[in-house]
Amino acid sequence: MRKIFRSITNSRITGLCGGIAEYLGISATFVRLLMIIAAFCSFGTTVVLYFVASLIIPKDTYIHHAS
Repeated sequence: MRKIFRSITNSRITGLCGGIAEYLGISATFVRLLMIIAAFCSFGTTVVLYFVASLIIPKDTYIHHAS
């Protein structure tokens, strides 16, 4: 069973979007764009959830290299 982690290699603020992208196997840029759109559409609720998730989801300890 795979677990979700915050990325240490694909990180801009906390690594959450990079970790979600690695977990789903999609582009981190796409996840970040969705987060920005969601932040505007939810009047900031997404921003609060982002930082709460960043506190709950652990940081990855293993550096993944693209093959």
